Amino acid sequence: MFDSLKKILGGGEKPSERQPSAKNEVATPELTPELRGFLSREPVFDRRDRPAGYLLQWQANPGQSEGGTRTAHDRMLLELLADYLTQWKTGLAFISLAAKSLDLAAVHSLPSEKIILLVELTETTDTAHLLENLKALRDKGFRLGLFRQPKHPAFAECIAQADLAAIAIDQVEPSAVRDFSAAIRASAGERSIQLLATNVESPDEHRLCQQWHYDYFHGGFAKATPRRPEEPGGDPHKVLLLNLLRLIQGDAETAEIAEAMKQDPLLAFRILRYLNSPALGLSRRIDSLGQALVILGRQRLTRWVAILLFSVREPNLGDWLLVENALTRGRLMELLGEKLHPGKGNDPLFLTGIFSCLDRLVRRPTKEIIEDMPLATEVRDALLERTGPYAPLLAVAEACEDFDLPRMQTTAVAAGLDPDTVNRALLAATAWAGEVTEHWE
Repeated sequence: MFDSLKKILGGGEKPSERQPSAKNEVATPELTPELRGFLSREPVFDRRDRPAGYLLQWQANPGQSEGGTRTAHDRMLLELLADYLTQWKTGLAFISLAAKSLDLAAVHSLPSEKIILLVELTETTDTAHLLENLKALRDKGFRLGLFRQPKHPAFAECIAQADLAAIAIDQVEPSAVRDFSAAIRASAGERSIQLLATNVESPDEHRLCQQWHYDYFHGGFAKATPRRPEEPGGDPHKVLLLNLLRLIQGDAETAEIAEAMKQDPLLAFRILRYLNSPALGLSRRIDSLGQALVILGRQRLTRWVAILLFSVREPNLGDWLLVENALTRGRLMELLGEKLHPGKGNDPLFLTGIFSCLDRLVRRPTKEIIEDMPLATEVRDALLERTGPYAPLLAVAEACEDFDLPRMQTTAVAAGLDPDTVNRALLAATAWAGEVTEHWE
């Protein structure tokens, strides 16, 4: 946990010996700039309505994911993930791949821990060769998933090798949701196999899938789930944190800030526990909030308080989605800022991303929330007017959050970013946000 806190405040397995042979290695075309896509990472929830991980896919222009180009996009996705999944410490990565893409050497470069490979069968699938690939990946420790394609000649044999069965419920009648669950559970016998429902768009569809024993849920239903109502007069904890942020960002004396921190015992406890942890190795014990402020500094304290604003007691689906969006926005903007302006402090970009979600958190207009908070002009302009030097990166973060490919392309160009830079920063920000929320108490 303390490793995670250090990251917040301060900014695998060996590949399998079995590699695809040269004759089996699938040839993929080079991707021209217009064919390159963006990473789509969408949250997946479990039966307790908590984040379980992310569905990771490559999002390309319509008509550019077929045949060899689909395999090329899968290769791009796998090569991107290979750089980051060795450090992926939270949640599951559900990776959607065409069956033919299992021949890519990049598959075997992935760490098997916390990964589920979701396979889509195609008309040209060679059943015997695919079964050989699935066995090799299972032997290496990968968990395997298969999308529902009951009429495909390879489906029955392949599902017997799977740990997870997936169905896109926007493509079937409600009765198929029930029948698929019943058939999979009946055929599994004593073998454990889980169920994933993708493209679940409404709370009613979510309830239907829960009723029929699905384990994981993906889709827009979380956005359609209302957040828990605020307590009368607002959440007192968040009121305290907002007041503390105003003091830290302003000219308040250290003693005044320390006094305000005493009003939030949980915050004071967390700070002192962190500073006195063996992980930091300080030479003397820190017993007062005044000492803690001197050691932390205002910049890191601002960051911590901004993150804690989004901690939610007993969160539901809508709460979790807001938390994930806010933390990912902030970290994504910070990482992209580091690429555009190396060596320059990018904490204001982090705050811009976080504060852009404050209106949904406290259910008040952004202008009203920050009107008496001493923020930099660039932050205010980006939040209120969508202008100034921080606005282009905020636009990129919002487009990534909505998985809007045309907007992702145009906003990246406007910000002076290439797709690869955005994809890498988005994956790193996603992993960071998941790690932060996993360690909340």
